[in-house]
Amino acid sequence: MTDKPVEEMSFEEAIKELESLVGRLEHGEVALDESIRLYERGAALKKRCEAKLKEAEEKVAQITMNESGQATGTKPFDA
Repeated sequence: MTDKPVEEMSFEEAIKELESLVGRLEHGEVALDESIRLYERGAALKKRCEAKLKEAEEKVAQITMNESGQATGTKPFDA
């Protein structure tokens, strides 16, 4: 587990740490208090991953195509 704030993590960093935390919790190799702390961090990591995926989906949705299916640019993003 890193000390990097979850909100600063890339999708790849967050998913890697989340997988590691899940593995530790599944194997029961931590005490109850540590398990609770890991679960809370895991919930934050899951939320970060979901947000980054939604962000990527919105960017993809903004790509415009011409009649032959070629990308021609992007539509303005309405945040």
